[in-house]
Amino acid sequence: MLCAALTIAGSDPSGGAGIQADLKTFHQFGVYGEAVVTLLTVQNTRRVSRVEVMTPELVLQQLEAVLEDIPPAAAKTGALGNRAVVEAVASRAASFQFPLVVDPVMISKHGAPLLDAAAVESIRTRLLPVAALVAPNIHEAELLAGRKIESVEDAHAAAEAIAGMGARAVIVKGGHMAGWATDVLYANSEWHTYPSARIHTVHTHGTGCTFSAAITACLAKGMEMPQAVAKAKEFITEAIRTNPGLGGGQGPVNHFASVD
Repeated sequence: MLCAALTIAGSDPSGGAGIQADLKTFHQFGVYGEAVVTLLTVQNTRRVSRVEVMTPELVLQQLEAVLEDIPPAAAKTGALGNRAVVEAVASRAASFQFPLVVDPVMISKHGAPLLDAAAVESIRTRLLPVAALVAPNIHEAELLAGRKIESVEDAHAAAEAIAGMGARAVIVKGGHMAGWATDVLYANSEWHTYPSARIHTVHTHGTGCTFSAAITACLAKGMEMPQAVAKAKEFITEAIRTNPGLGGGQGPVNHFASVD
């Protein structure tokens, strides 16, 4: 039976990140994709020039429309924009009967802020406690944990600190760390490591969105967390390696990459 997965995130009109990347990834993994839009951006592979955040009421109305008719088997969040939206989503997510993957998007690949400063504490105190998995990159993990990450050992310490805020599992992505692109997962008091050779390319727009969407799709299909992360890691690595080279800046990954 076809299962559904939901993304609660921002829109990227160039298609490389946000709900567009999430929906492409859901489709590639064979799950029915749904999307609640939290913010609109004006962006392409070169720049972000405008961000408009939806009202919390509109976000929740979209969410209720989805939940009452086609409830997902798993969901994820991406860019939420401000404290009010974070707290609205967190309040409703507290009663979700399915796993929620939190991708704490705080800044775009171009350096544009996608989450205001006041919202970071709300992520820590309201959203993390309802998350089945939190998937920050190095910079986001440093901000959430309040510590520098320069090694895999530092990533372990940050993951434990973030788990201490209530998240059931934490994966710290190593794409911004020197050396191999090693991700570390802390789940059920156990460690799992996912190393991969670094791929030298500028075409990495939407990697975090795509990776977290792949995990969400795998959870929707009933995989356990470590296996879902492993499958998603294989997919995003291949998607980066086979990127289509689109755009004049930081182009998108290949959402047609094999999931087998």
